[in-house]
Amino acid sequence: MKIATICAALSAAVGSIVAPAGAAEREDVAARLARAPKPWTQPMHRITAEEYEETLRFWVERNPQRVQLEKRAETAEKLPLYLLRISDSTVPDQDKQVCLITSLHGGPERSGTTTILHLAEWLLGDDPQAAEIRRKQIVLLIPIIHPHAFFVTDRFGNSQGIDPYTAGAGRWWDLKTLTFTASDKCPEVKAFLDVVDQYRPEVHADVHGIGLQEYPADRLGERRLYRGQVMFESSGSAYSNYALRPWDWRVIEAMAAAARAAGYGSDRYEADGQRCFGSAAMEPIRERFWPGQPMFYTAHYAYAKYHTMTLAMEVGWEESGAARLRGLLQLGNRVWEGEPVAGYPVDRVKPFLGHFLVARGATAEERRRSRTELWQRQDRFAQAILYPQTDGRDSYFVALTPEAAKSLAADPEKFLDQLQGRPEMDTAAIGAFLRDGPEIKLYVEPGKGAPIAESAPLAQGLALRLRIPYRKPELIDLRLNGHRLQESPTDGYQSWWADGYTQVQIDVPPQKVQRSDLLIVTCAYAPDVPRTYGWTPPPEVRQRIERRAAAAAEKSKGT
Repeated sequence: MKIATICAALSAAVGSIVAPAGAAEREDVAARLARAPKPWTQPMHRITAEEYEETLRFWVERNPQRVQLEKRAETAEKLPLYLLRISDSTVPDQDKQVCLITSLHGGPERSGTTTILHLAEWLLGDDPQAAEIRRKQIVLLIPIIHPHAFFVTDRFGNSQGIDPYTAGAGRWWDLKTLTFTASDKCPEVKAFLDVVDQYRPEVHADVHGIGLQEYPADRLGERRLYRGQVMFESSGSAYSNYALRPWDWRVIEAMAAAARAAGYGSDRYEADGQRCFGSAAMEPIRERFWPGQPMFYTAHYAYAKYHTMTLAMEVGWEESGAARLRGLLQLGNRVWEGEPVAGYPVDRVKPFLGHFLVARGATAEERRRSRTELWQRQDRFAQAILYPQTDGRDSYFVALTPEAAKSLAADPEKFLDQLQGRPEMDTAAIGAFLRDGPEIKLYVEPGKGAPIAESAPLAQGLALRLRIPYRKPELIDLRLNGHRLQESPTDGYQSWWADGYTQVQIDVPPQKVQRSDLLIVTCAYAPDVPRTYGWTPPPEVRQRIERRAAAAAEKSKGT
């Protein structure tokens, strides 16, 4: 075939690809598109301020034993900020978990708010799971924290230009004192903070969703809210800020599982995107890492002050959002793996190499007070263990004051010398334990915060937890400050098997904490199964080495 003929054929082929479609093909495309659904052509109701307020009052009238309504504050435009408190009033509050659910971006991101309203309807209904949640929890709902944006502007900022969700990514915060500096300009944030301060919730879930912020104000027109606008749904975090997530990935998975059961997927951010987290040190290759960055947003206040577990979520369909929130709430009713009682996993306030400083208390309210007290001081506490860690032995040292921390010398003998003169200690028993093992030092993590200005001891006491890696170890000798411990959930120890460990928790009531600012746990135990480690090369390898050694010896004799 001639070159000219080949070129002509190629030109015709390419032309058939890029040439405009004929009339018949255009008609086919139009016919196919006509078959596609067009939900945006159907009208959609946009909730008004009057409907919102009247609905809240209606729920209270119909369910006086299940819900209370509070007006917490007003915006600069005199719009009310409401809080719904859903719980079974016939059950005492002392042992209830507290879950706060908000829509801090609920101006343009409207499906966050409407999801909360759908959830409220379910929580107030007669579903057995809803009734159980009401009996065991206090659920706080702030569906609209930003009414001026929700009902008037569809913009993120309030009339002073402050977005309650980000608060300028920390611009309006004094983090040294954990103080919001623009309460006069943003009563919306102050109202949220007041709720957090009053209830100190175990969990705070912030619900985001369908956004109108992409439309400039002068182009919203009929698209202020249209049926069919969706977004890709996700659970547990925020795309812009990966610090806004629960510390336990199993919480996110429980929410994702609830979404799947309802027929919806849920994106897992960097996990589904298969990206590592980066940092400023990786700037030259930042495009290879997850694009979100850790920032301080308003929701972090509850975590920073009360060790509240915080999370965010994106909602495209309210049914999915409500299902995921139900999945979250059901976690508060069950015993979390590794814990002794039902509730959200929030009571471990300071970790150290598998050891934990834990909130104490017989009820949820007692543990909440203890968690708050310990969390606000935990950075000042020093910790230590005997090191290297040894099978059959465990230890945990916690110094509650700078003075006590000075006694945590790395050398065990020096440490014992510095215990002299402490009447609350049985130094002979402590010394016997330390000298009985092979460890060479105390591995110390010093406190990093400034000394506490006040000298008041911990009013709630505390608990210390060890995790022994055997199912049924014999606790041969378990002591606190050298004194033998008895089984007791209020002044002694309790143990249980969970999460692959025998969990051993030592309860230290307030009167004991007041007598000593240094706590020393020593534990000698006998494993229930033999374990060892090491590796021996194959016999053939050992034989080769022996033969070489013998040959070398023979050669040496000959010389």
